[in-house]
Formats: sequence, C-alpha cells, structure tokens
Amino acid sequence: MVRVILLVAGALLAGLLWAENAGNHWLVLLFKTPLSCMFVLVALLQAHPVAGYYRLMLTGLILGLLGDVCLALPGETSFQAGLVAFLCGHALYSMAFAKLTRRTDWIHPLNLLILAFSGYVFWWLLPHLGEMLIPVSVYIVIISVMVLGACAVFRNPDTTRAGAWTILLEALLFYASDIFVARDKFIASEFMNRLIGLPLYYSGQFLLAFSVSLVGSDSGVFPHHGSKK
Repeated sequence: MVRVILLVAGALLAGLLWAENAGNHWLVLLFKTPLSCMFVLVALLQAHPVAGYYRLMLTGLILGLLGDVCLALPGETSFQAGLVAFLCGHALYSMAFAKLTRRTDWIHPLNLLILAFSGYVFWWLLPHLGEMLIPVSVYIVIISVMVLGACAVFRNPDTTRAGAWTILLEALLFYASDIFVARDKFIASEFMNRLIGLPLYYSGQFLLAFSVSLVGSDSGVFPHHGSKK
C-alpha cells in the first residue's frame, strides 16, 4: 500500500513541477493538494510506538497540508496564512522531538553553527522583508529550533538509529527547502527555486511521516528530566 502511495506521490510531484513551470495556480493546487494528502495518509498507515510523538507529528503534518494549500493560492493573504500554518506545524514537530530527548541532548557546540547559519539567512533576507519582518523572523526562530531538536534526537543514544537518522535528514531537507521558498518569495521568483525546493520539501515531509514507526528505544522508554517517559 505504502509503495503504491509513493509511486502516486512521485507522479503527482512531477505534475506539480510541470504546473509550477507553467505558472498556473489552479493546476498547482490540483496536483499539490492530493500530493500533500499523501504524507498525512502515510503517517496514518504507520505503526506508532510512541503515542505522544505520533499525535504531535500527525497534527503537524495536517498543518503542513493546510499550509501547502494556502501557498498554492494566489495573494499575500494566502501566503501569510500558509506561513502561520507551517510555523505552527514546525512548533509541533519541535515538541514531538522533545519527547524523544533528554535535556543534555540539546546542549552541544554544533548548535552555535546552526544558529549562526540561521542568522546569516536572516541577514540575507532582511533588506527584502518589509512588513513581513516579524512573521519571517519568528519563522526562522521556530524552524531553527526544529533543526536543533532533530539534532538533539540524534544525540540521544536511546533513540533507534533508524528513527534518529530519519528525523535528522528530514529537518535538514525541510530547512533547505524553506531557503528556496524564501528566495522565491523575497529575492528572485523563478522556477529553479521550486524545481529544487519542492522535492526537498516533500522528501522531508514523507520522512517525517515514516518516522512515527521508526522512533522508539531498545528499552521502550525515554529518559526525560531524569525520569522515564
């Protein structure tokens, strides 16, 4: 079943890229909506050994679906609604990652590099943000926290390596895709941004959907704040 979904998703992604290149908003919506439904469906079909993680992740994926629909619609209001949906989704992803970590997993020198890169992205976008300064600033903070959370999950030795690698790769793909969204919106609107960004984005979302069945630990519990979860 999942293999069939992935094959259909690949075909829909190809159609979406064709529609994006054609510049037809309604064709984009026609391909994008069912494609985004696919990563929600994949999550629903997975086993979910960590119930709290699954609930947060599924809700975040549904918000991602709503955000995709909003971004496919023309107009600034639709873009802002999509931004809010993704912001809330990223917050839920971060909360889900926190369920798989200990406090010490969030402390690492590498965090400074991640924050520095996010600062550079903000500086790069700053001259072009205008009235979007505050929402984009908040979004950069939230997605940076999500990446930090994914790295924290990876550092927790109690998390299965398959789950840890899946979450880390997802976060990096998602972060990279958002850079292309920002470039398209604020720097230079061109098809190349979507040609690269959309496959990165959907790869990230599908990895998140698969992660609900991959997370867990050898002991079946996660140490958190000194106690079992």
